[in-house]
Amino acid sequence: MNLIPVTIYTDGSCIKNGSSSASGGWAAILSWKDKERELSGGCSDQPTNNRMELMAIIESLRLLTKPCKVTVVTDSKYACNRMANLEQLHENGWLTTKGCVPMNVDLLMQLKAVEVAGKHVVEFQYIKGHSGHPQNERCDALAKEQARKFQVIV
Repeated sequence: MNLIPVTIYTDGSCIKNGSSSASGGWAAILSWKDKERELSGGCSDQPTNNRMELMAIIESLRLLTKPCKVTVVTDSKYACNRMANLEQLHENGWLTTKGCVPMNVDLLMQLKAVEVAGKHVVEFQYIKGHSGHPQNERCDALAKEQARKFQVIV
């Protein structure tokens, strides 16, 4: 199968992370051939930085209409670590090796479903956040903007 190479840059943001009044935003830049496309969104329903990072990946993969070889470039060690263990989690019935349900299992299941449905091959590349990487900085700005839009003023 001839897979289309795509790079996806992602970031997530959360205002008041872990609080009941938290708001979150996510952003991604899809890059293929000589094109780029930005997308972003947010929510106020129990967001965390990690959930927003996963949402950026999921929503990006959903846009791909043909099987792709995807490189996800992220500043989230959480996302990289979870993706490294995604196949094992899936095979273990979505339980960790200690028999526990992992945090964000709902999004991990969505991520696996999108990856399989699209017949994508996905690999992850970690980059240090706030280190001047243009696409990462742009995703950071877009994710923060979305988090502010969904902020609940109390």
